[in-house]
Amino acid sequence: MKNWFMFLLMAWSTLFVRAQVVTSDPTIPLESDEVTITFYADEGSGGLEDYTGEVYAHTGVITDKSSSGSDWKYASTWGDNDEKYKLTRITTNTYTLSISPSIREYYGVPEGEVIEQMAFVFRSADNLKEGKDTGNKDIFVDVSEEVLSVSVSSPVNNSVFEQGADVEIKVDALLSDHLELFVNEVSVLSTTSQSITYTISNVTLDKYEVKAVATKDGEMVDTDVKFFVRGDVVNESMPSGLRRGVNVIDDHTVTVLLFAPDKAFVYLMGDFNNWEPSNDALMKKDGDYFWLTVNGLNSDAEYAYQFWFENGLKVADPYTNKVLDPWNDQYILDRVYPELKDYPEGKTEEIVSVFTTADQSYEWQIDDFDVPDPSRLVIYELLIRDFTDNGDIKTVTDSIQYLKRLGVTAIELMPFNEFEGNDSWGYNPSFYFAPDKAYGTANDYKEFVDVCHQNGIAVLMDMVLNHSFGQSPFARMYLEDGKPADNNPWYNREHNMLEPAAQWGYDFNHESVHTQQLVDSINAFWLEEYKIDGFRFDFTKGFTNTEYPVGDWASAYDESRITILKRMADAIWGVKEDAIVSFEHLSDNSEEKELAEYGILLWGNHNYSFNEATMGFNENDKSDFSWASYLERGWTKPHIVNYMESHDEERIMYKNNTYGASSVTYDVTNLATGLERTKAAAVFLLAIPGPKMIWQFGELGYDYSINSCSDGSISDDCRTAKKPVKWDYLEVDQRKSLFDIYREMIQLKKDEPVFATENFNMEVGASTKLIELNLSGSDIRLVGNFDLTEKTVLPKFSTTGYWYNHFDGDSINVSNTGMTYTLEPGEFALFTQKKLNGFVPHVGIGDPTYFNNAWIAPNPVSDDLKIFSGDNPLKRVKITSISGQVLYDKLVVGNEESVHLSSYSNGIYLVHLIGDDNGYKVFKVVKK
Repeated sequence: MKNWFMFLLMAWSTLFVRAQVVTSDPTIPLESDEVTITFYADEGSGGLEDYTGEVYAHTGVITDKSSSGSDWKYASTWGDNDEKYKLTRITTNTYTLSISPSIREYYGVPEGEVIEQMAFVFRSADNLKEGKDTGNKDIFVDVSEEVLSVSVSSPVNNSVFEQGADVEIKVDALLSDHLELFVNEVSVLSTTSQSITYTISNVTLDKYEVKAVATKDGEMVDTDVKFFVRGDVVNESMPSGLRRGVNVIDDHTVTVLLFAPDKAFVYLMGDFNNWEPSNDALMKKDGDYFWLTVNGLNSDAEYAYQFWFENGLKVADPYTNKVLDPWNDQYILDRVYPELKDYPEGKTEEIVSVFTTADQSYEWQIDDFDVPDPSRLVIYELLIRDFTDNGDIKTVTDSIQYLKRLGVTAIELMPFNEFEGNDSWGYNPSFYFAPDKAYGTANDYKEFVDVCHQNGIAVLMDMVLNHSFGQSPFARMYLEDGKPADNNPWYNREHNMLEPAAQWGYDFNHESVHTQQLVDSINAFWLEEYKIDGFRFDFTKGFTNTEYPVGDWASAYDESRITILKRMADAIWGVKEDAIVSFEHLSDNSEEKELAEYGILLWGNHNYSFNEATMGFNENDKSDFSWASYLERGWTKPHIVNYMESHDEERIMYKNNTYGASSVTYDVTNLATGLERTKAAAVFLLAIPGPKMIWQFGELGYDYSINSCSDGSISDDCRTAKKPVKWDYLEVDQRKSLFDIYREMIQLKKDEPVFATENFNMEVGASTKLIELNLSGSDIRLVGNFDLTEKTVLPKFSTTGYWYNHFDGDSINVSNTGMTYTLEPGEFALFTQKKLNGFVPHVGIGDPTYFNNAWIAPNPVSDDLKIFSGDNPLKRVKITSISGQVLYDKLVVGNEESVHLSSYSNGIYLVHLIGDDNGYKVFKVVKK
């Protein structure tokens, strides 16, 4: 038999007495009944409270064909303002909706399909306001089968009443011939009717147990609820040395501490007290703090718990290290998070926190990592979800050797503290002290950091402290009319930035001492517990209460904001003196300069100018990236993190492929051509002194749009959607060649002091670009042609004599410092005054007689090139551009090799045959 009350137990369980969001008449509706639904707009989410416009129902049913509670059937179209869905206003916040002539006919459910529930979301006519259940959940009303049933509609299970209150009990039955009510196992009323209303006057006991029994022809069904009477809060000084959250005292004891000013009382509810709000669960009070010691715990167990407040508010511990989510945990695979604790269904609603007294310490292999010099960092920005097919942190750990081979010195993980849902970029944080379970366990994250440190790579955490959203307990504890209340210790009630596009969720008040304490505790936690090496802070322009009008993105110099940010940085360095502090600030240069001089790294977005260069659009200096020079900005410290791609920017190669310029003989949209131009851009980016950042797979020419959807279409709505993982790019020669350029430039940046020189000049406004790096005996001249035709450039050599073309593996004799050099479109040359580490001669080295009988065919070639080494075996085959850029590099066993050249641009290439015993031979091949 279906027990109708069990749904009410789960959906309507509450802490304090309150009206339900909806009621139905009849109380136990059958599918054949005409039903009146009454909606109380001032209950639940309160989204339509005091609304004066027309209200409509978005409604459907849950049937035996539904896959889950969110799988509505026969639902109205969102925004359907048909008269059928219009509610009738009875009073300001009370509405009715007629479900007629029957539930089955109203929804059009075919015969034979079992209707289990009606589902509702109430909305304004313009869809801008919604009325939902507490916690912003959908509203459900059970539909009963025509069998003997009984329910208690009032009081709601686990309600709490004040001492001396009168408590009304309402019982309804279906098909019964006898109905009896028991209170604390004593029969107080019986009847032959289908309902009972009974009042308990002047309640004083800690707990009352109510039981209703319905019978018919000897068959019996029953249901029960409990309600509690709140005693006086005990005022008592808390033990010394407690921190906010759970404090483990020993294997069997914890003391829980909550900072909750202006709260009259708090219940600590959990597995350890069967989720019953008895007076034993009432936390003690010490000023603005509530605390309670819990004894008798099992050291092998995990315990779910929540804080319960007046008016039915239930909140997980904001300082928890782990949460259980009733909506999203079911989608986390066991391989990602093995043996995840089950959510306490039927005991509570909303997200719950978790603790254990068991030892959860991680055994670190690297206990004290030396953070690389911030001014020479090469950072790899990475989204765990989209970096591997598994989408978990363990698989990223398994991929560290790839990143080590690339040579990066830091990995910047996009936000991975607990965020709302499982599928996200992470900029909707909810719990700041818990790693998100969608990517793995706490120790999985710690192992990642440890393995990075073992391989000489720092780990930076992307941290979002400008805002949070509706799941944040810091917000939920103090909300009023859908906004942070005036007495919220951590948030502003109104956004100081009036530009709607710059408003996300609830706005932190960074002038509040409580917010500053929270910020410091969050940062210290990750530095100490997870050995994170530093942070990239999101939208730090928002760390101010200065008011900015619509259209203003708060870029102007703001002294109060600088003070707030410096204070935060000082607190971080007080925990870890070499921690990297990086801001996505993007404000006016005067403010960024002051922050940079203070030791903070600032993001430098040059996506537009670099991409204009790679696409071949250079008119009006639109490809000028001179602002990537910290000297051009007037800074004395190289603290700008320059990048041409980030999570927020369109992908370089996508725009090359889609919008690239072309001439009669040259086309940027050709894959190989676009990749060649991206190589040139990468060399220029990495050559500029100061820290750099690479967005994941940019080193392989990732060319899916930032707005790619899962079905292959492109839409702004898909910006944060999951993107294809393209490790197969490594099998494409031209992409692998781009990787090699990145790898070699990163190595040069680490090995060669000239790439950190303070004596440099950039002339990068026009289509031909020049960077001069000067260091005694190690001068560098980098020239590039970002036009569509051949260009002659002036490298401005500092001395005469031999200079080395690093990527060509050759040298030129500079007869005068005004000597020019000719570059094909997309070509670049890195000239060095001395041979740099990694310089490998590509021509004229080795014994050419080793390959006397070698030949290549066909020549010219359009597709497959056959290579035969004659009498002696090959060891390696390379294909380079005329300028020496490596396009193909493969170890070979035997005397022949075949190379696909169909994707290469038309032109001349060099085929290098390398053998044992110093054998070397070069062929020229024409691609047509």
